Amino acid sequence: MPNFQPMDPAFPIQRQLAIEATPVVLVNVFTMSETDEQMFLQAWQDDAAFMKQQPGFISTQLHRAIGPSPAYLNYAVWESTAHFRAAFNHPQFVAKLSAYPSSAAASPHLFQKVSVPGVCVA
Repeated sequence: MPNFQPMDPAFPIQRQLAIEATPVVLVNVFTMSETDEQMFLQAWQDDAAFMKQQPGFISTQLHRAIGPSPAYLNYAVWESTAHFRAAFNHPQFVAKLSAYPSSAAASPHLFQKVSVPGVCVA
């Protein structure tokens, strides 16, 4: 099971899940031992296949850090916090967490798009 390390210790994922928002983007940074990289990739693939079947799921993408460090960034787009909360707390998903290597650390955080005039839209 991954060790959950919040991006913002004052506002971990469990507190974020209580806020109703639409849509939301999950950003999750993973680190692990180099020897556990393939085990991580298999566990993540299984999780992603499960999440893709859940109501409110829109998309996901996994990125690997350049260079030899096995650090990964995943982002997933969901219709709402409620949809993500239901999937994240689903007993099948919770059971899948045990497939992650013990060296894995996960830092999940929910975000919403922001409009910045002349640069990007929300």
